[in-house]
Amino acid sequence: MNSIVLLIILSAYLSVLFFIAHWAEKNENNKWTNNPYVYSLSLAVYCTAWTYYGSIGVAADHGLSYLPIYLGPIIIAPSWILILKKIIRISRVNKISSIADFISLRYGNSRFLGAVVTVICLTGILPYIALQLKAIAETFHIVTKTKTSSLILNDTTTYVAIALALFASYYGTRYVDASEKRKGIVTAVAIESILKLVFFLIIGIYVTYFVFDGFDDIYQKASLLEHFKEKNSIGGLPQAINWFLLCLLSMFAIFLLPRQFQVSVIENNRENHINTAVWLFPLYLLLFNIFVYPIAWGGNIIFDGQHANSDTFSLLIPQFFNQKFITVMVFLGGFSAAISMIVVSSIGLSTMVTNNVLIPYNLIGKLKGTQDSISSRKILNTRKLSIFFLIILSYLIYRFFGLDYSLVSIGMVAFVIIAQLAPSFFGALFWRRGSRLGAISSIIIGFIVCVYTLLIPYSLGASNSSSSFISDGFMGYHLLKPFQLFGLDYLQPIPHALFWSLLFNWVTYFAVSVSFKGNYRERNYAEMFVDINKYITNHEDVFVWKGTAYRNDIEKVLVRFLGLERTKRAMNIFNIKYNVDSNQELADARLIKFSENLLTGHIGTASARILIASVVKEEKISLPEVLKILEESKENIIINKKLVETSNELKEITAKLQVANHSLIEKDKQKDEFLDTVTHELRTPITAIRAASEILHDDDEIPEELKKQFLQNIISESDRLNRLIDKILDLEKFETGKQTIYPEINNLVATIEKSIEPLMQLIKNKNITIEFDVNNKINAYYDEDRIIQVVTNLISNAIKFCPESEGKITITIESKEDRIHTSIRDNGKGINSNDFEAIFEKFYQSNNQNIKKPEGSGLGLAICKQIIEHHKGTIWVEPSEIGAQIVFTLPIKSE
Repeated sequence: MNSIVLLIILSAYLSVLFFIAHWAEKNENNKWTNNPYVYSLSLAVYCTAWTYYGSIGVAADHGLSYLPIYLGPIIIAPSWILILKKIIRISRVNKISSIADFISLRYGNSRFLGAVVTVICLTGILPYIALQLKAIAETFHIVTKTKTSSLILNDTTTYVAIALALFASYYGTRYVDASEKRKGIVTAVAIESILKLVFFLIIGIYVTYFVFDGFDDIYQKASLLEHFKEKNSIGGLPQAINWFLLCLLSMFAIFLLPRQFQVSVIENNRENHINTAVWLFPLYLLLFNIFVYPIAWGGNIIFDGQHANSDTFSLLIPQFFNQKFITVMVFLGGFSAAISMIVVSSIGLSTMVTNNVLIPYNLIGKLKGTQDSISSRKILNTRKLSIFFLIILSYLIYRFFGLDYSLVSIGMVAFVIIAQLAPSFFGALFWRRGSRLGAISSIIIGFIVCVYTLLIPYSLGASNSSSSFISDGFMGYHLLKPFQLFGLDYLQPIPHALFWSLLFNWVTYFAVSVSFKGNYRERNYAEMFVDINKYITNHEDVFVWKGTAYRNDIEKVLVRFLGLERTKRAMNIFNIKYNVDSNQELADARLIKFSENLLTGHIGTASARILIASVVKEEKISLPEVLKILEESKENIIINKKLVETSNELKEITAKLQVANHSLIEKDKQKDEFLDTVTHELRTPITAIRAASEILHDDDEIPEELKKQFLQNIISESDRLNRLIDKILDLEKFETGKQTIYPEINNLVATIEKSIEPLMQLIKNKNITIEFDVNNKINAYYDEDRIIQVVTNLISNAIKFCPESEGKITITIESKEDRIHTSIRDNGKGINSNDFEAIFEKFYQSNNQNIKKPEGSGLGLAICKQIIEHHKGTIWVEPSEIGAQIVFTLPIKSE
């Protein structure tokens, strides 16, 4: 392909990334930029050009040896729910902005330790960035079929490096506070992760199913190649140990690589995003590795005997078959893999260089004083320049040092160097005794061993048999051979260097930490790191500090970096959180810690401590005092926690009492209404009886027919009075458990017919139609007299609420599992949904009746509910579009 055309495609691609980053920054709260999938995909920055090209090269040359680098993260991913969440919590409450800040803060805000961690990261990552630029350059020339130019201005990678440097320095330093989230960068990285996976899957499918006839075809043809069996066997115990150490190396890398710490910790918006990452990221790695083997051995088959670069098989195969579109697509995927790593790594490294080297050592201005002092603008500009020059420096390493080793070998060396942070990093999380001296000593010792066993041999040439240092060892001592240290000869160079460097590293860390106790600040932060879940809400309470400090002096320092408005907001938050009077002049330990946290994101943990220490007078505290204060803090936190729990319980009890009180008021109101209704109901028949009796008593000459009519009225009113009293007594017996029912197997259809019969005249008078299938026989277990009482009540209500014309009552019976469901529905006005439960309460009368005054005592449905529940059934209102529908259940047999 023509170089100009490919450059235009690259420019367009970079423009799209610029647009995505710009859009994401402008819409940082949008669901498309702030969700667990963007976070999980951003973690795929782990998959660099090494993954895209180097894994294929390893698979082609060494078989399955590429797998451990991906197995490690897959195995360790479930632990993120505990470990990564803990790291994120610590970083969030302390405003940590890099792994150097994280480690230096844990060991007492150590300035020197932060600088050591930064140097280690620079040593490991700069050549790694150079490796990505090398991959871009080599693949560009493969696609365009051009040769590398010795002139910098004629090298396409020069302009790519400059473009990436500008992109990263602009979008990676939008805020002075380095702990702020960079939505633009993260969203762009997530999009690149999708593209590089899709493009890789496309080339994998093309090679497997279009160039060859599937996995089996590739395997059959590859098995005929020389050394196929040897390359694709796992081997014995030595090889298993090599695999174990490589898995361990990749487990450390997923936590410790600056780019991984940046995206997984600093850029995390919500802890629950990890719940998605623990399955999506391993799935991503698995998908990426499905076609590594087919592409690698497909390339071996096609280019057998041609000495082709196996790292670039994914480009050479489609190019061999003149598939320009697929070739360019694969190139863009590899380009995405490379630039993601370059951008994120350079952001992380620039933060470390600025906050842990330049600022604390006064290399860009003085922390203390006003003359030539550091300002927010100077910090921001320094970070921009750091990103730019780190990428340019990596480019120069690529140009002038060549990096003749494969993608994987350089990447693995970087992993081993970064792994030297493991003891001090994980010790910070889980071991209180870990000390600053232990961390510094272990990192330096481990790095020295790493230099001896890996960096020096690689610089001399790993396969250079003429080097006496490699073949005979230092000063001719065979036990000091860099690749066979102390006679350990069955490990490959990378696992070998990892084993010895970490062995010396861990031993030094434990030995020095146990032998030399740390100062009070180290022990203080040890408690806060190890037990972060206890202190996460009020971690300032646990901060140990003793001395004299004035609030006004601290505010002046904060204004210098945060500005006046932000400082005022921060101090208001502090005052409200700890109930502190804003006029209080003296500052306590909580304000010291709070202020250090505010400054940490701007200038780093060590510089924040130095700056705050310059305006306060701190007194030395002995270790026993620290332990006593911490113990008191723990007790206070426990007491506060109990107080909060008690307060919450009281709130719940108060809420329940308010609900109960409201319910009692309603019940009292219903009781009054009930008494009014019952009084009225009792007075009506009594008044009628008295009136008729007085007439009969006073008038002896009353006609016989009229006398019989009055006597009949007395009898009917007496019956009415008797029924009302029976209802009240019935309800009282059911509620007190004195009522007894006598259930047996009965035909429910026949029972309902018996209930309808006395009501037929009333039904005819209102011209109501009854729909009920009487031909079936459905048996249930119930007391027939009581169920007749229920059905009569429900049908009577339905009759009452049916319209004056075309009234209709539908009765259905269904058998469901071990229950019989009976439904009685009318086509009247219906029941308000707010009354569905209330109508079954005693004293209750619905106000939704279609007559002027509610009729009845309000006891009928309450009695129905008691009867049905005594039968171990349920009764409820079923929502209905027309009219009211009440359903009750009865058991089929005895329970």
